[in-house]
Amino acid sequence: MKKLLLLFCALTVAVTSAQTKKETPKKAASEGIFAEIYTNKGKISLQLEFVKTPVTVANFITLAEGTNTFVTNDRKGKPFYNGLKFHRVIASFMIQGGCPLGNGSGDPGYKFKDEFDPSLTHDKPGILSMANSGPATNGSQFFITHKDTPWLNNKHSVFGHVIEGQSVVDAIAQDDMIEKIVIVRKGKLAKNFDAVKVFSEYMKLKPELDRKAAEEAKIKAEAQAKLDSERRQKEAEAKAIADAETKAKLGPILTAKVAEFKALRAKSTKTASGLQYSILKKGSGVKPTEGKDIYVHYAGYLEDGTLFDSSYEAINKVYGKFDQNRANANGYQPFPFQYGKKDGLIPGFLEGLNTMNFNDKAIFFIPSNLGYGEKGAGNVIPPNSNIIFEVEILETLPAATTVKQ
Repeated sequence: MKKLLLLFCALTVAVTSAQTKKETPKKAASEGIFAEIYTNKGKISLQLEFVKTPVTVANFITLAEGTNTFVTNDRKGKPFYNGLKFHRVIASFMIQGGCPLGNGSGDPGYKFKDEFDPSLTHDKPGILSMANSGPATNGSQFFITHKDTPWLNNKHSVFGHVIEGQSVVDAIAQDDMIEKIVIVRKGKLAKNFDAVKVFSEYMKLKPELDRKAAEEAKIKAEAQAKLDSERRQKEAEAKAIADAETKAKLGPILTAKVAEFKALRAKSTKTASGLQYSILKKGSGVKPTEGKDIYVHYAGYLEDGTLFDSSYEAINKVYGKFDQNRANANGYQPFPFQYGKKDGLIPGFLEGLNTMNFNDKAIFFIPSNLGYGEKGAGNVIPPNSNIIFEVEILETLPAATTVKQ
């Protein structure tokens, strides 16, 4: 869809929130600007906050009266809202209308800024507020609440409230019609409010306001990017120190492991693909049949002896990689795999499995092109790394590692 549907922030919260007790709208002020929305269910009277949210109210008035010069050509000179639907109605939340397309994706041909006043909040039934798809994306769509909706504060511009007809708001159903909107001005201040002038002057300044807003957003984004970069650098430095300390502690273990790998590689069998493997311990001598489920224990190493992952809890503890959360989730156990399957694992590992019988223990020396190649694997396996796996395949899960119910 070319345009985003106008969605309310935290809609899920609104739908699932318990209905609160409705408040009786306050008695209408004797002076002010009022909007009378005539619908097929009756009249809704609202007082508009033209002093606190002048641009938003000016937009609404000029659309309602057909005096907005910034609308698309087919809407110029016509009362914009006449004949439009309440296209979205959510029980115990709100009614929404003002979309020229009738589906939530339409607008008048422009977008304008948010106006937030601390005294205007979504604090009761009957609040009139602007629908939007994010900051500064107001257009013609508005909503009226069934209840207090405080999670919408400072996200949607409140610009009025119901003074009569909340029962009509509550009776509105989806696709009910807005027949017309009549604007009533009472008092000198209200009659002097020139909605056309207010909105036109804002739209004249809008390009410059948008430019300044974009500059401010850029400065803010650059500042945040700098903070993020500094944080990542500190994290990387801390990790490097921790890794160095770990390697220092593991030095003798890594040295012994590298020597072990060297001896085992010398006795290994090399396949045409470049994989080298050796059976360290023979099992039952029974080879799994194609398609049979097997259970695979493993320990994966870099050539310098560093352990990058293992299904053995004991090995993880030796290398200082034990994770209590993984243990609590019974994560240290063989993983299930369908024997003979041609995907799901790196090529060298798949080829190595095919050399094994049940209960065999083997070691695979996997060249980079049969492993994770030029891309590596995240921050775990560097690009172009040759890797080594110690592997055991089982016919059933050991009782001690059966997943807890």
